[in-house]
Amino acid sequence: MHQIMKSTLPVVALLVAGSAFAQQADVQATDVQSLMSKQPRITNQPALQAPPRSAADEVSQRVENKHAEKTEKIENSEFQNFVRYATGKNLPVFGADFFQNTPSSFAPLQNTPVPSEYMLGAGDELLIRAWGSLDVDYRAVVDRNGAISIPTIGNINLAGVKASDAEAVIRSSIAKLYRDVTVNVSFGRLRAITVYVVGQARKPGSYTVSGFSTLVTALLVSGGPNAAGSMRNVQVKRNGKVQGSLDLYAFIAKGDKSSDIKLQDGDTIFIPAAVGHIALTGKVNTPAIFELKTANESISSVLDLAGGMPVVADPRRAFLERLDPSKSQPRTVEEFALNGAGLAKTLKNGDLLTVTAITPDFANAVTLRGNVNQALRVPFKSGMRIRDLIPNRESLITRASVQRQNDILLQQTVDGQDEKKENASSLSARIGNLFDDVNWDYAVIERIDRATLNVSLIPFNLGRALDTANAEDNLQLQAGDAVTVFSQNDIRVPVAKRKVYARIEGEVNVPGVYQMAPGETLQSLVAKAGGATSNAYLFGTEFYRDKVRAEQQVNLEKTVRRLESQLRTESAKAAANQSGADAQLAALKVKSEQESGMQALARMRELKATGRVSLDLSASDENTDKLPQLKLENGDQLIIPSRPDFVHIFGAVNQESSVIWRKGTTVEKYLANAGVTSEADLEGIFVLRANGTVLSSTGRGWFSSVSSAEVMPGDSIVVPERLNKETAYKSVINGLKDWAQILSGFGISAAAIKSLRQ
Repeated sequence: MHQIMKSTLPVVALLVAGSAFAQQADVQATDVQSLMSKQPRITNQPALQAPPRSAADEVSQRVENKHAEKTEKIENSEFQNFVRYATGKNLPVFGADFFQNTPSSFAPLQNTPVPSEYMLGAGDELLIRAWGSLDVDYRAVVDRNGAISIPTIGNINLAGVKASDAEAVIRSSIAKLYRDVTVNVSFGRLRAITVYVVGQARKPGSYTVSGFSTLVTALLVSGGPNAAGSMRNVQVKRNGKVQGSLDLYAFIAKGDKSSDIKLQDGDTIFIPAAVGHIALTGKVNTPAIFELKTANESISSVLDLAGGMPVVADPRRAFLERLDPSKSQPRTVEEFALNGAGLAKTLKNGDLLTVTAITPDFANAVTLRGNVNQALRVPFKSGMRIRDLIPNRESLITRASVQRQNDILLQQTVDGQDEKKENASSLSARIGNLFDDVNWDYAVIERIDRATLNVSLIPFNLGRALDTANAEDNLQLQAGDAVTVFSQNDIRVPVAKRKVYARIEGEVNVPGVYQMAPGETLQSLVAKAGGATSNAYLFGTEFYRDKVRAEQQVNLEKTVRRLESQLRTESAKAAANQSGADAQLAALKVKSEQESGMQALARMRELKATGRVSLDLSASDENTDKLPQLKLENGDQLIIPSRPDFVHIFGAVNQESSVIWRKGTTVEKYLANAGVTSEADLEGIFVLRANGTVLSSTGRGWFSSVSSAEVMPGDSIVVPERLNKETAYKSVINGLKDWAQILSGFGISAAAIKSLRQ
């Protein structure tokens, strides 16, 4: 037998009042008691003291604790398994989770609020207090005759009296004997009743519940119906007659609790078998297995329980799968609309109703997308053409272009004050690149033939379409068309049609960013900048291109990865060849060399390609006519420096320094003055020329052209350190015929190469 200690349904009336109702018997004031100390006093035990726990309470608590530790696993019904097989979806039984979410513990009965309509009966406990001409502090229990007995007052009949009227009845009885008495009545432990749950119940048996429990309360405690039981026709039988029935779906789906009757001692709750079940799936608000209330329940009523259909449901198409075991092919399907006739169709046990979703297709729209201010879907109108969809060229200014304009202000002004946020390079790079250039020669209409579902592309000249209303390119549109506009970056246009903004600075008369005509060269750029100044050092001219920088960076990263792989391979070979007594020492040496190599590679990873392209100018070139006839591209940068006064020497020398350039001085002379160290690799000396090229002595010995080469202003002489040829790191380096030349091929400057050895 289960002892119920607290009702668990939030909507049940017994949870409304709260436990405060049981504490209305507090003494109002100490001084009032002192004034009544000379009056007659009737007491049996302190009214505020909680009654001792009974043996039944202890047993109940142990049962509840055991129940809390065990979670009952509810198996799917056969129909649920069939629906999962048919649809691939494990649909829940509607309303089943109502019982699964029931709390597993219940509060003691004495803490339960008492509904005002609760009828008092045998076993109910009342806490009675009175003061004035009579002092009462008494705990009374209604006996089997329905009365309580108070000393000096006598018997008071409370059988059938509502809880809300108990205080008035007791006050009236006391007033017959005493005047000027204030009475307060609250409730202690209330009686329990026994009910029986039978039929298709999950946990049939007898249950002890509170005297004001209802049918819903008892169903919650007993776990509700089993897989075959009905939630739509739960009956309460009393003295052999049906006192009422409850459709739990009406309560769960709509909150209708009007049929939830109060239980009495000895009532029987009977759960009959369900009439049948159907499955509702697809675009409905609550896909689930639903129980049929009658054999003729309509689709409309079931959809109502499921909360109806969402706006994305397509009422024009629904599919009903039906089982008929009497036929050779038991499963059939029919299609119909959920109109008046369709909603009135009756469902049968085993039916599966699927509501389809609408197709998110526009039958009367034309779409504009791509390089536009805002992608649009506009209503189609008869006779609609391109110019109706794109009214002007201004509508093709993209939001990204507008954002770049706003960024200029935001990055140049902070909190209303000028504060420079960009460097000169990034600032000038923005010039001419704020707007995305539209590809005026090519735009396209995508059109689908709904009869054949064939897609056709209809290209047109966007510029001509917008220029003239009568132009052939101002094509007539059809419903469902999608028009795409491209930028020149989306589909590359010929060189002759690309915009070119080039930057020139240094020793020219008017440095700046210039718009160049397609096909113009470096000489044209210098000419627009007013020509070179008298201080121009043409040999040191630097030319940078964004596309080259990206390619250099990719190749640099590939080189580093290849070197890393080669280093690991060589290190593994060296470790495998170690043997003998000195093997451990040799292994440590190999590990140290590998770590050194990895550190060098880590520094190489930090190098960034610059995009510099060597113009291969000679030291004797002093006129800009000697610049190569290189056609400019957007973003190109040309820097003509003034002639520097120094030559830079670093590496394995006694003192790294920048020394004054002297005409005709050779590499050998500069190194003799700087002094090379004993670790210097004389065969590996190279010169990074100011024009971006590399002069190397690799494979030619010290007495080669490098040592005798004349050093020009701005050149950098690099003296590498000699490495042990047996080390894995040296083996990797030797794998590059001329690593300095390769690094210079990535546009790496002398300062960056210098950082590799730090």
